[in-house]
Amino acid sequence: MQVENEYNDKKGEFYILENSKKIAILEYVFAGPNKFIIDHTEVAINQEGKGLGKILVKAAVDFAKEAHYKILPLCPYAKSVFDKTPEYSEVLF
Repeated sequence: MQVENEYNDKKGEFYILENSKKIAILEYVFAGPNKFIIDHTEVAINQEGKGLGKILVKAAVDFAKEAHYKILPLCPYAKSVFDKTPEYSEVLF
């Protein structure tokens, strides 16, 4: 399963495709030169319970680490993943 990341200077999204359809997305907006806010995570109803949301949050964390960004998880789902995964705290702002 491959996670894609598309973004511009204002916003972006991580997503997972299946049969050319997005089955899971995590949307974010940039909040300055080194920060972004995760504001929405959604998984297709028929794909729930497979851990796709967690995969997307991990992709966002990995992206932040590589690019030296900090993350504010405003999305309730993303925040719950951060709360349950202490090692992600290094990218929080």
